[in-house]
Amino acid sequence: MAKIAVYDINKKQVSERELADNVFNDDVRGYLIHDMVRYQLAARRQGTADTKTRGEVRGGGKKPYKQKGTGNARQGTIRAPHFVGGGTVFGPTPRDYQFKLNRKVKKAALRSALSARYKGEQLTVLNALELEKISTRGFVEVLKRFELDSTLVVIDQANVNVELSARNLPNVKVLRAEGVNVYDVMRYSNLVITEGAVSQLEGALG
Repeated sequence: MAKIAVYDINKKQVSERELADNVFNDDVRGYLIHDMVRYQLAARRQGTADTKTRGEVRGGGKKPYKQKGTGNARQGTIRAPHFVGGGTVFGPTPRDYQFKLNRKVKKAALRSALSARYKGEQLTVLNALELEKISTRGFVEVLKRFELDSTLVVIDQANVNVELSARNLPNVKVLRAEGVNVYDVMRYSNLVITEGAVSQLEGALG
């Protein structure tokens, strides 16, 4: 079992905890992380871009001039793509960018991402994360004690004071354990997680 120090919010070590090897000390498989990040970003795309083909552009129903005798190339409509105001050829149409990933792959990718943070010494475990009131300054002070900048904070249950205190910080995001995902774990340089959230993740991914 991998071991890690457990701190309080004042950066005082209070204990040591064993981490499940199959969750936090697994093989880091970059291709799974890459596939999962692509999957998440693809699911976010709206896919609403749309252009009109020659059949959808208004007007152009009448043949612009007779077929022969004008000296011009024959034309059937002024809404053909080579006319100004004509339709678009092979332009984007509404589509769904999502693709399928198996549940086992999703779990393995998250295990790889968490393991990458542990092996890179970018994982900090807190016994608890509590603030007396909503205070962005107070939250920043906690991060400064641990010398952290870009940070994903994972808590084990809803905590209004913590969630609202971090809301305006550009390089910090707070998630509950059930919302942890590969994209956010890899997007932020550091991972701070409470002991309760560690237990939840080990139960879900073990």
